[in-house]
Amino acid sequence: MTAPQVPSIPVGGLVVFDFDHTLFRGDSGTGLITWMLRRNPLRLLVAILVSPFIAPLFLWVRARRFAISGYLWIATVLLSGRGDPDVLVAEYVDRNADALRARLLPVALAELRAHRAGGDPVVIATGASAALARAILALGKIEDIPLIGSVSGLRWGGRVTAQHCHGENKLRMLREAGFDALIVRAYSDSTADLPLLRAARQPMVVNPRSQRVAVFRRNLGADVPVLDWGGR
Repeated sequence: MTAPQVPSIPVGGLVVFDFDHTLFRGDSGTGLITWMLRRNPLRLLVAILVSPFIAPLFLWVRARRFAISGYLWIATVLLSGRGDPDVLVAEYVDRNADALRARLLPVALAELRAHRAGGDPVVIATGASAALARAILALGKIEDIPLIGSVSGLRWGGRVTAQHCHGENKLRMLREAGFDALIVRAYSDSTADLPLLRAARQPMVVNPRSQRVAVFRRNLGADVPVLDWGGR
């Protein structure tokens, strides 16, 4: 993985950051759902038993919402209050604050702060829930920043992912939230975010899996910056 010299700040336009593997080491949503499942042996057992049928859905971008929904539903079905997401997130972050804080990437947060200090409008767009990403960022003293994330809803007594802020839908959700200005720079680790990166004047590939670098360069150009911020 290379770390070419690229212009930093100021940029002077809308800047979009992904969250998982870009600002945060790991998949925050998976961490939350795993924590919820482990609190109840029966729910965990059910999740393990259905994994051969649900887990393969993660291999397809358009099907990931259904895989996440499956595990989320198992983790929340018949919970008191039907698994209020704000309550669950608050408890999870409170109980795991030190570990979550340690997963925030200092280089990434410094870049985000530099954009904000330079006056660039910055927004975070993540496949995690906005409440979860916002609570984790608060551990790193990153607050009062626009954040678009996946939205859950009630279905059959539990929660499922109603809007997945992922792939093409991430761009649509940004526009619907009023972030329809020209994207000058976008940071992401994931090939699922190729629509977002293509829409940006300056796509920035951050912490990608090594086997995905060729995919990014094929889609975004051989000279696309590939930055290692320690996210893997």
